[in-house]
Amino acid sequence: MSRPAAKTEAEKPSLESLRRRIDEIDRKILDLIAMRAGIVEQVGHLKHSTGEVVYAPSRERAIYERMIAENPGPLGPEAIKRIYTEIISACRALEHLPRVAYLGPEHTYSHEAARSRFGSSVEFVPESSIAGVFQALDNARADFGVVPVENSTDGTITMTLDLLIDTSLVIIGEILLPVRHSIGSREGDASRVRKIVSHQQSLAQCRGYLAANFPRCELEAVASNAFAARRAAEDPDCAAIASTTALEANGLKLIAENIQDLATNTTRFLVMGKRGVERCGADKTTVLFAVADKVGALHEAISLFARNGINISKIESRPLRSRPWEYIFFVDFSGHRDDARVKRALKALERKALFLKVLGSYPEGRSRCA
Repeated sequence: MSRPAAKTEAEKPSLESLRRRIDEIDRKILDLIAMRAGIVEQVGHLKHSTGEVVYAPSRERAIYERMIAENPGPLGPEAIKRIYTEIISACRALEHLPRVAYLGPEHTYSHEAARSRFGSSVEFVPESSIAGVFQALDNARADFGVVPVENSTDGTITMTLDLLIDTSLVIIGEILLPVRHSIGSREGDASRVRKIVSHQQSLAQCRGYLAANFPRCELEAVASNAFAARRAAEDPDCAAIASTTALEANGLKLIAENIQDLATNTTRFLVMGKRGVERCGADKTTVLFAVADKVGALHEAISLFARNGINISKIESRPLRSRPWEYIFFVDFSGHRDDARVKRALKALERKALFLKVLGSYPEGRSRCA
């Protein structure tokens, strides 16, 4: 049996024919996006008529999950998620253009976290402090807020925890952002660098790299990495540690990237809103409570979660401002406040605690819903 003849050069697709196919596919994609946007507009009208919120993180995460699961390749999951983040963002803006407050200025990691969650089709509201993000929501200058709460290297951001104690806002999501530090300068010449500027946390997270590569350079801590990049753009002998995006935005040339000492360096951000969100099936709940100052009180409170088959992922204490040497406990655990087992645990905890506050139930950042 003879083999089929190999395709001749004439039979192979030409560059021009391949481009024509791409153009045809692009037209079909555009038609489908327009159709999707039209349906989203109808959804928006229904939501407004019934008073439902526009932003539904559990629904959006379900879309990401489904698209990634059905992805035939060759694009990877992260590429698919980025594409759909922007499609969803643009369509959501047809219903309502959300205002998202974050710890500014532009090109900080908080800005990157906000963009990764909400896409580009929102109005970003930079604030000069974490407290400013909370105030922006309280004063209706923003619909949502993104604030850092902990870093895998440096630990908890206590300012965020303290603000959560008294706020009426609720946690509606979390973002786990891998922090990848880069260093750059105007010329991109490491031998010319005499001073390195960055946020204090970034300098600490790159301590080993700086000791090995810039042992004689002066280190200066500034308010943000974005501000550091602006400083370096004005001084040819100065380099900045920041995200690659921040360096590029200020016209700096890259000296090195991924210079953080720990490859797993990750910052967790909370998404704050005014109304709680529905279950997605892989949720996390955050509560704070205080217990009487007596032997075994905390153990009794924590054991309620184990009795109900609930896994605690984090527990953190903060001092009670009005009562020295007494503490409030922040607890993250698996499940949604509407789950039966979580309801049982919280009801039992409420009886034992001096006070209890549920800060929010939301799709877990590392889960398939996030």
